[in-house]
Amino acid sequence: MTYQPKTFTLPTLTGLSEKQIKVHLALYEGYVKHVNLIMEKIQALKADPEANAYTMSELRRRFAFEFNGMRMHEYYFSQFEGEKGGDPKSALALAAAEKYGSGENFIAHIKEVAGTRGIGWVVVYSDPGSKTLHTVFVNDHEVGQLAGLPVILALDLWEHSYMVDYVPAEKKNYIDAFFANLNWTVIEKRFEEVAA
Repeated sequence: MTYQPKTFTLPTLTGLSEKQIKVHLALYEGYVKHVNLIMEKIQALKADPEANAYTMSELRRRFAFEFNGMRMHEYYFSQFEGEKGGDPKSALALAAAEKYGSGENFIAHIKEVAGTRGIGWVVVYSDPGSKTLHTVFVNDHEVGQLAGLPVILALDLWEHSYMVDYVPAEKKNYIDAFFANLNWTVIEKRFEEVAA
């Protein structure tokens, strides 16, 4: 099995330049490349598993970083595809209003979590078991993910996602640009698929 980089049909984005998106997509493609490279190397090292045990174990540890980096970027970029939209009466809007009081409070909460110092991701998960949303700051792709919970929204806060357009002190401007371009219909669909 070999992974291929996905192609995203992105509109012109407000506050995120074409150059920024191009740089960010190239980084995503690097994750895909390294997922495949690690799988190939592990397969080759299996020829002598005893002699290569240490190397294989370190590659397996690195695999989660590369794989989650690939997958999180797929969530991230797909959120900008299509016509911007959203339904204030969607199942996601109702779940957000139940937990946060309103859709506006939900967005304000995500932005508050995004203001956390450091690099990483803000991830909104749906917990189908409890039928609730969880908004979490995840430092590294492979550390801090909520096991088994579907990703509803992914906000990349690694500096590569905005440094072409914004300096670190302007992270808030990048977060505003992210929300200005977010297609809520994509987020609502993700929620509905797991809430059913």
